[in-house]
Amino acid sequence: MSVVARMDRVVNDFVARCRWFHEPMTKGRARMFALQHRLNTRQRNSVLKLKVATNCPDWDTRMRIIGACSEEVIADHAHGGGRPHWAILEDLGVRIGLKRADIRKAQPLASTELCWAAWEGLMANRHWLEGIVANTCAERINVPGYGRGEFKKRGWFGVERARWGRLFKLDDDELEFFELHSEADIEHSNMGWRAVEKFARELHMADAAVKACERNLHVLQHYLDGIAAAADGASRA
Repeated sequence: MSVVARMDRVVNDFVARCRWFHEPMTKGRARMFALQHRLNTRQRNSVLKLKVATNCPDWDTRMRIIGACSEEVIADHAHGGGRPHWAILEDLGVRIGLKRADIRKAQPLASTELCWAAWEGLMANRHWLEGIVANTCAERINVPGYGRGEFKKRGWFGVERARWGRLFKLDDDELEFFELHSEADIEHSNMGWRAVEKFARELHMADAAVKACERNLHVLQHYLDGIAAAADGASRA
């Protein structure tokens, strides 16, 4: 079995077990996600993924990583009308009832900070190929084909787009964050998957790449579980 097929199986297992995808979306969870994911988008793309680019000796791959990070934190002209993804998520947060000032002063949850520390270890202090897996596997779940039903048909953010639309009665253009991210993440993750396929074979690192995928998706599960727990706890307080 190819390394890509093995990583696809790891992603599919993650989609099956992660409770965020299978439990009902609530307004509290959606708002907590907006607060935390705006921070996470900035941290992963201005710090963590750039560490991978620094370590990567292949110039073309390095430039593609930097270009993808630029779309997330500086300006996405291909999918976002020249705005960075974190700013588009901030606008979505306002549409679902958050105050912009509260979004901008939000602090990471302890679980989010723990995930950042784990990702730093998996992205900055590992072989650069394992770092590319870390860059890519979190975006891979936005690619259709994993899981079942609507998730398999639309990918994660395609499902979220529908759930948030129903929950907050938003029009399609008000949910642009999910659509542009689906498009951008398909492009970014396909790039990363192809790089892993190429270099894992050349470097004899197929097993290491699959293990990196497993570890990073466990971190992502902790990140989403932390958001759900914080939101549910706040609603009971």
